[in-house]
Amino acid sequence: MNKQVVTMFLLRKPLKALLKQSLFLGAAVAGISGLRRLLQQEADLHGRVVLITGGSRGLGLLLAHQFAAQGCRIVICARDAEELDRAEQQLLRQGVTVLTTVCDVSDRDQVHQMVERTQAELGGIDILVNNAGLMDVGALPLHTDDSFKAAMDVMFWGTLYPTLAVLPQMKARRTGRIVNITSIGGKVSVPHLLPYGAAKFAAVGFSEGLRAELWAEGISVTTIVPGLMRTGSYLNAFYRGQKEKEFSWFSLGASLPLVSMDASRAAEQIVQATRRGEAERTLSLPAVLLARLHGAAPGLTANIMGLANRFLLPAPGPRSAPRERGWNIQQRLQPPLQGIVKTLTVMGQTAAQRLNQLAPSETAADR
Repeated sequence: MNKQVVTMFLLRKPLKALLKQSLFLGAAVAGISGLRRLLQQEADLHGRVVLITGGSRGLGLLLAHQFAAQGCRIVICARDAEELDRAEQQLLRQGVTVLTTVCDVSDRDQVHQMVERTQAELGGIDILVNNAGLMDVGALPLHTDDSFKAAMDVMFWGTLYPTLAVLPQMKARRTGRIVNITSIGGKVSVPHLLPYGAAKFAAVGFSEGLRAELWAEGISVTTIVPGLMRTGSYLNAFYRGQKEKEFSWFSLGASLPLVSMDASRAAEQIVQATRRGEAERTLSLPAVLLARLHGAAPGLTANIMGLANRFLLPAPGPRSAPRERGWNIQQRLQPPLQGIVKTLTVMGQTAAQRLNQLAPSETAADR
């Protein structure tokens, strides 16, 4: 008998069995996925108490509106009392009932006091959204230990403390949802944003491990990985070194439509992911593509970032000058840079006006 025929005869049964196993496994996976989608769509958030950290402006304020549209009762916190008051007035004008609390999420005692007050007034927290953030833009030589400490305080400890504070009540009820707003910067480290990226990497690792730890206790943890969004947040970011140049590249990236994502659409997707109890959702096509490229070829993405740092981003500049907020820098930009930035950041400026991001002098009339 021909050797090839014999070989095919001997392999036929194992191949046939392997094919059957593969088809069975594929059908099982498809069935589980279909069942999971069906169950995820059944979640109802009506009447739930939602605590949103960093909820006085930007994405946090948008999330307050979006969760309120689902029938949720809203609690927002921030460090700035006046900013928080403006956010409260905006939400009240939209018919949202909201509880506001001045709280520094990097302070464990303040966090516990906020959670205890919420429990006393609303009966417990069903959904925690860890959204508070801090952006400090500048090349590595311009940053000190304090830069990294401040970033970790807000975006890691400021995620950990509220989580630990709400867990006892969630565990007692064996239900609850924790949503951690991280960043594509927590997947792919970006030059001139190292303190931010380091803190977001820590937040991603905590969030992923937390889901595994709490899954059996009925508590869902969702990691949100946004790319650049049009929230106007570049005006409240801090800048170092050649501040005008740093502000210009960052404000354009956070405003241009092909690079950044509409914040309202991002907030809608976050609420949807919360309803479904998804493990992770990455927001915006550029962020999805960058995360996948980095997963497949981390060396390539690091080299691309290195080229961008060398040829596109500003040199460090003076180290002695203190950091400064974006809305101060924007006011002193000189022509022609002023006109270019003003024209190309129209969408970002519109978002800033809508989401309580403007400088205090610009918002005085709204108080």
